[in-house]
Amino acid sequence: MQELRRREIRIKADSVREKCKVSRYGIIDLFKDCERLEYKLLRYPLGEKADLGFTLIKENDTVIFTNTSSHLSREIFTLAHEIGHVILHINKGESFIDDHITISGRSKDEKEQEANYFAACLLMPSDDVERFLDLELVDFSKQGLSAMDIARIMSEFNVSFDMALNRLENLEKINSNERLRLDNERNQKRVGNLLRSVGGNSKLNEASECIDIPYEYIEYVIYNYNHNAIPKETLERALKCFRLTVDDISDKLMDHAEEPDDLEDLIGGLTD
Repeated sequence: MQELRRREIRIKADSVREKCKVSRYGIIDLFKDCERLEYKLLRYPLGEKADLGFTLIKENDTVIFTNTSSHLSREIFTLAHEIGHVILHINKGESFIDDHITISGRSKDEKEQEANYFAACLLMPSDDVERFLDLELVDFSKQGLSAMDIARIMSEFNVSFDMALNRLENLEKINSNERLRLDNERNQKRVGNLLRSVGGNSKLNEASECIDIPYEYIEYVIYNYNHNAIPKETLERALKCFRLTVDDISDKLMDHAEEPDDLEDLIGGLTD
């Protein structure tokens, strides 16, 4: 990626970050910020092996989906990656579906690499990382970083251990040997233990498994039910997310019979 393009991405990431609520260093809750950014965010547990997220434009809405079966820190990075696609790449009718390869940075696709760089700049801007290392860690330049220091960075910027190491290495705050040492220390002490030892957010290392779907999604569910695309069981599961029953929306329903389907297929159908 050429430096001119990297600079352009940093500028756009900074512009998005200005619309988010930020603590001293990190974004507080990127999920809540999606409403301020005018995106329709769907969060649903599809399972650890399923796709991590997708982005598309549907009926003039920007729709972003994240899989809540992945660790919270990974889900946050996935969301930042999808926002990157929205800002940098997406056109009407185009969509992006991301899995463990694209999110981890192993993909050679240029757009995926750009979305990952956008996410890193959004979540851990270089200036804020520099400020954190200077103000929050004693004698960082002399003693180097410990795995507990990385846990502090995780909690402050709401990122994973790996993402913190990636960003620090890219910013030349650690070298490959230091990264290997920190990796080994992480494997010995475990991320959850490290987070608890520094009073950090241990939920970052866990899957939330939450279900969070925009209220407008109900109309999409009802439309699919009335057009025989989903069964009543899927309709009931979707309504349950909003604490509603079929009786609550009976005036909008048509009577018919359908073949079995699933809510996971309905969510996946957004990408069709």
